[in-house]
Amino acid sequence: MHVTEVNVGRATLIGEKRGRPWRSAIAKTPVGAARVPAGPLGLEGDDQHNRKYHGGHHQAVYAYAVEDAAWWSAELGLHVDASVLGQNLTTKGVDANAVVVGERWRVGTALLEATGPRIPCATLAHRIGLPGMVKRFARAGRCGAYFRVLESGAVAAGDPIAVSDRLPGAPTVAGVMAILLFERERAGELLGLPALNPVVTAWAQARTATTAS
Repeated sequence: MHVTEVNVGRATLIGEKRGRPWRSAIAKTPVGAARVPAGPLGLEGDDQHNRKYHGGHHQAVYAYAVEDAAWWSAELGLHVDASVLGQNLTTKGVDANAVVVGERWRVGTALLEATGPRIPCATLAHRIGLPGMVKRFARAGRCGAYFRVLESGAVAAGDPIAVSDRLPGAPTVAGVMAILLFERERAGELLGLPALNPVVTAWAQARTATTAS
């Protein structure tokens, strides 16, 4: 299990949305062999243009498996990589969809903690340029994992991934996405998970309160 690429990107104008400029940093490029500092808000040199939905402390680093990118390349008939999906860490030999909430990865000198899945959005669909991509991405369950940075450090291509704190019974990131999008009656299963993105926790609390009333 290791990192094949470390990727960063700057926010650029990608089009127009509802009559206003549409900017995003979804397109990432590999930094080669460089060792990149990772801090509470992500990787040095990487923009998080809209932290309401992407980035911030609880979505500081996004990991996606090279195996899943290859699957999408075959499925869509086009080359899919970090310039399309926007991952910071491209991984190999680890199922980034089976990462459980609270799982920790030591990558280089940084310690990361899994907080939840990547939820597909209009920016992803726009980047790929195919109709129905949001639903296709969601149904495929190949979401990748978001992490917070517990210990700042530096990461580089080739770094091994050492997994720890993989709690039995904790939901996988793909399982969290399934509850959020398709199985909302199971929202209560997302309560009591300290590592979970607090936005998702708040959604689960509201959902269960509505169901109980």
